[in-house]
Amino acid sequence: MRADRLLSILLLLQNRGKMTSRELAQTLEVSERTVFRDMEALSASGIPILAERGREGGWMLTEGYRTSLTGMKPQEIGSLLLSADASIMKDLGIQDDYSSALLKLEAASSHRLSNPANYLSERIHIDGASWHPSDETYPFLSVLQRALWEDRKVKITYLRSNETTVRFIEPLGLVAKRGVWYVVAKSKDELRTFRVSRLVNVEETHEWFKRPDDFDLKQYWEESTTAFKAALPKYQVKLRVRASVLKELQRERFVSVQLIEPTSNAEWVNVDAEFNTIESACRIILSFSPSVIVLSPQELLEMVKSAIAKISAIYEDF
Repeated sequence: MRADRLLSILLLLQNRGKMTSRELAQTLEVSERTVFRDMEALSASGIPILAERGREGGWMLTEGYRTSLTGMKPQEIGSLLLSADASIMKDLGIQDDYSSALLKLEAASSHRLSNPANYLSERIHIDGASWHPSDETYPFLSVLQRALWEDRKVKITYLRSNETTVRFIEPLGLVAKRGVWYVVAKSKDELRTFRVSRLVNVEETHEWFKRPDDFDLKQYWEESTTAFKAALPKYQVKLRVRASVLKELQRERFVSVQLIEPTSNAEWVNVDAEFNTIESACRIILSFSPSVIVLSPQELLEMVKSAIAKISAIYEDF
């Protein structure tokens, strides 16, 4: 919309000072001719815009002119922008809204700091993506988002264990974790969590629902995450670990190191650890070989030895 673009030009000039027609056109993704027309419109509306000609020329506002937005400190602006995640905004389709809000926040700063967003991004970066990129797609995310805003029930077809089920749900929140989206919803009077990528179809209904007054999305997610972790299978093992890799083992997501005991050899320690399954324990231990040795249980020791033998047999052919 032209009104939005005119406001954006005003805020850009206020925040960044003098800008050329080319810079404005590139930022706003319009032609330079459109920029000239917009400048004429702003001038006609009484905005004190000056045009400076020459190689160092450009458009600028009269010195001292500012919009009447509420003042904010650069640190306050930074606290709002710090957690912005580009991938989440892309999934939700709100990149343009974010850019517009950023300009308004910059303009609201009562203490002039040249481009506080750039100042912040040059010094702090928040990467919410996983090391293992997700190839999941979310064709129904926008439908869920719209239903969420309007407190509207939706009909979903959900895929689980190669079987589909049809449900009517009342969406209460969306959660993004490591690049994966989940919808928290009420289904048959129970709170449930559905992985958005497993939705085969989503249909809006004409039925509205009343959102529970006491529902807290953050609290629900934290409690359900804790319950999920507690319900995971647990597999206890005893290991001998080279001291130099102990910290690396402790950083593994699916390993809980519970007890560390010294040995007669300072290079090694004995460790009590907890994995989810025997298969995951074998896989992780092999990744640390030869710096992690299985002491017990015997079934895990045999599995690791068998895997090593198979690997050796494969390489004998090369």
